[in-house]
Amino acid sequence: MIKNKEDYRRYLEADKRNLKVSSTLRSYFFNDVWIYQKRLRRAEYYNNCSKNVIMKVITRIMYLRKGRQLGFSIPLNTFSEGLSIAHYGTIAVNGKARIGSNCRIHACVNIGASATDSSCAPKIGNNCYIGPGAKLFGGIQLGDNVSVGANAVVNKSFPDDVILAGIPAKIIANRKLNRSI
Repeated sequence: MIKNKEDYRRYLEADKRNLKVSSTLRSYFFNDVWIYQKRLRRAEYYNNCSKNVIMKVITRIMYLRKGRQLGFSIPLNTFSEGLSIAHYGTIAVNGKARIGSNCRIHACVNIGASATDSSCAPKIGNNCYIGPGAKLFGGIQLGDNVSVGANAVVNKSFPDDVILAGIPAKIIANRKLNRSI
């Protein structure tokens, strides 16, 4: 969560590094995903740190508008620093979900609450990869360095350093033994 201007700058720098945004004008100003992430982080900063109601409203409208344009439904303060959205497409995240730093997420991902208990949402560790079409739901916890394969349905918790795939998701490899996806 962004708590001050220094955190805001650190989050932006980590997001920029993980998105591999170059310093060219075209990449910096015309990359829609980068523009969205800048607006997301700015809205988080003003929501958490500022008492200026006008800026809170303006930044929130700008981030929501860009999110609607790209198909993203990502609430404030759900992702830690180093977020990398591969490309635009439908991404839906529950507001109670918490995702650690350096997360790479693809299109058509749904991170949501359980149908029976809407108060439980996933908690995902650091350095995770979430493949296209993956669904993660319920009060689950995924450890650090977890990769979720394309179209996997994750409905139970898993430890650190594993690769998941299938419906329902199962461990198909251990990252300590196999360093590739």
